Amino acid sequence: MHIDSDKLVIENLKRVVTCAPDNSGPLLRENMRALNVLNDDPVVAVKDGRVAWIGEFDRLPAVFDTAERIDGKGLVLTPGLVDCHTHPAFVRGRADEFAMRLAGATYEQIAAAGGGIVSSTKGVREATDEKLVAETTRNLQRLRRHGVVAVEGKSGYGLSLEHELRQLRAIGTAGEAVDMHTVRTCLAAHSLPMEYRGSDKKRAEYLKLVTDEILPAVVKEGLAERADIFHDKGAFNVREVVEFAKKVKALGLRLTVHADQLHEDGGGEIAAAHHADSADHLEFLDPAGIDVMIKNGTCAVLLPGSTYVLKMQQWADGRWMIDAGLTVALATDFNPGSSPVANPAFVMNLAVMHCGLTPEEALAAFTVNAAQALRLSTDEWGVIKPGSRAAFALWDVDHEREIPYYAGTNSCIEVITCRAWRS
Repeated sequence: MHIDSDKLVIENLKRVVTCAPDNSGPLLRENMRALNVLNDDPVVAVKDGRVAWIGEFDRLPAVFDTAERIDGKGLVLTPGLVDCHTHPAFVRGRADEFAMRLAGATYEQIAAAGGGIVSSTKGVREATDEKLVAETTRNLQRLRRHGVVAVEGKSGYGLSLEHELRQLRAIGTAGEAVDMHTVRTCLAAHSLPMEYRGSDKKRAEYLKLVTDEILPAVVKEGLAERADIFHDKGAFNVREVVEFAKKVKALGLRLTVHADQLHEDGGGEIAAAHHADSADHLEFLDPAGIDVMIKNGTCAVLLPGSTYVLKMQQWADGRWMIDAGLTVALATDFNPGSSPVANPAFVMNLAVMHCGLTPEEALAAFTVNAAQALRLSTDEWGVIKPGSRAAFALWDVDHEREIPYYAGTNSCIEVITCRAWRS
């Protein structure tokens, strides 16, 4: 629901879960369970795309007497969710690989057989611009229906100058079409395209293409704020990540890293050493990485949807990370291969069941902490407070802890955005 009005009041709510820290910044340690809830006949008033007032209905300022009204139907209002790690620019699913995994094939075996990223790359390269935009729009709509208002969207299925730029343009266009704020990330260093496999020389040539041609072109067109690289055994190694990080910084982009997903290889520590926004996955995070991540402000983004789909035995230890003082966020990792999961509530359930988070922590991780992972203002995104963006999710639950409790259910009955909320 998009309300084209300069003033709006959302009333008749059971609870307003603000997710707003007492001070600016993410929610840490025990504060992740303190979501600052209003439950005494609360209303939220909006003016010019921003929250202007929150409080009890009887105290609503008179200036909002003539504002448009939305009936909250006695339900729970939260900030619109922030999905800080997705791969939405793909044109076809990979259910055939899903069947292969069910038959026992591993992620690496599927990739070696020509599946995985290679399959998605073929789809992107063969699609027209219109088809790519249409499918990316469809994918973002899937996320919005589950409460997402701000999304990080990665390229990484083009793996060439032309097609990486096409993906990033498609993400921007699709975000406009579905009224969603997008943070774009160039993931040209996702994998080696087939034409650059087979020798160390070709591998080096592709990384040079990424750092010397693709990323500068991205910066020139203003198509992304960040760059990402997949660091793991079988992906890009430590030396390559370090070289990549230096180039990214020189170009004025921010860094994020796929780290420690399949093996323990120091990815979290390397990401933090180069002041990455986040290190993502972290099923095999080395304890040595935590102190460096905390010191350098690198967030931990957990992606249990992919752990689940890949049938991995080891889950990211979110309890350990939170107790240590890391900023912990959650995201869907929505993509056609390892996480065809567009339901954040299901990801919250996985985090609660397998990663040690409480339901309150899971919601904090998908709101204000996810905003921090993207370096969006935590006074504006993933919170409900005066000055925050007028973007909300309305849930058909009695209490916010029921959002992850009803596993696999989409309890989000409405996303509410207002005129000028993205301005």
